[in-house]
Amino acid sequence: MKRNVVLIGMPGCGKSTVGVVLAKALGSHFLDADLLIQSREGRLLCEIIEEEGLDAFNRIEEDVNASIQTENAVIATGGSVVYGARAMEHLRAIGDVIYIRLSLESIAERLGDLTERGVSMREGQTLEDLYAERIPLYEKYADIVIDAEHREIRELVREMRQALQEYRS
Repeated sequence: MKRNVVLIGMPGCGKSTVGVVLAKALGSHFLDADLLIQSREGRLLCEIIEEEGLDAFNRIEEDVNASIQTENAVIATGGSVVYGARAMEHLRAIGDVIYIRLSLESIAERLGDLTERGVSMREGQTLEDLYAERIPLYEKYADIVIDAEHREIRELVREMRQALQEYRS
């Protein structure tokens, strides 16, 4: 079985954008976990959070990610996937996990309206709080860490391919 590549990181770090290009470079297919959630639920992420609340959204996200069955794919996950231990254990079992690291300042600049984006945040939580809460989880689950600060997609993909080759050998 050809291993998958699982991309994790904060919303706005480039998981989906880089994932498509990485998939092409690796001859893999691309799977966006957020789109799987939306397809299964028949709603946008922000609608699920608004209608059912954060805990329900996190359970749905964990269920969807824990049930992914694919080979030779680049899987872009949602930023909150790391809250689901069962999902992360499954994803680590079927692929190599790459954490795309980006500074809080860059994330804030890229994100814009957090509600519209469907970012999984508790009432009263700031982006700074979310960043501080998630970074240790991304680091815990990552097999490979790629620093994306001030880097072009082409450069990130080249570094990811090289890091994967070294990690897998």
